Amino acid sequence: MFRIAAALIMALGLVACTDATRDLAGPTVPLGDFRMLTAVVLTEKPAPQKLLVSRDATPEEWIETVDKAVKTRFGRFDGANGYYLGIKVIAYSLPPPIVPGKSAVHLAVTVFDSECSKLNPKVHDIMVIQIFETRLELTREEQMTRLAETAAKDIETWLREMQETDGWFTEGYELPAGTQRRAGGCGN
Repeated sequence: MFRIAAALIMALGLVACTDATRDLAGPTVPLGDFRMLTAVVLTEKPAPQKLLVSRDATPEEWIETVDKAVKTRFGRFDGANGYYLGIKVIAYSLPPPIVPGKSAVHLAVTVFDSECSKLNPKVHDIMVIQIFETRLELTREEQMTRLAETAAKDIETWLREMQETDGWFTEGYELPAGTQRRAGGCGN
């Protein structure tokens, strides 16, 4: 019985140590015609909500950290059509070492085509909660980076699901009914 419990704990530890960027070292699997024009990362005003017992992080730190993770993940796609990602950091939790808690970040994501028409009429929520982690070994900045990298990977997973189910980033994709195209693109 003790061996089974020890093996289970060890397996959970290995799952927890999975690096959200490990897949970036391999070949890039295209995402249809997707090419990121830019990502606009914002935070809730005046700042993202700090949940539970958490260390502080400024809006600027969140913007920089999420922006870097998103550019690293999505900058590798070179499809024929450009898209914009709108990302808002809503809330976070960065518990200090020893204090019980979970590191977490909540993002709201919207995808726009090159003419600034929304592909998803309602924002898509990305919530990353890291339960099994070694906060004793991680700085606050490392916690933020891990959360941002995992969130970026979750965004990619969602985009791939939307490509599969709704035809996003494919030839002949039609915007949802009622979506208004902006004449002249994003500059207007």
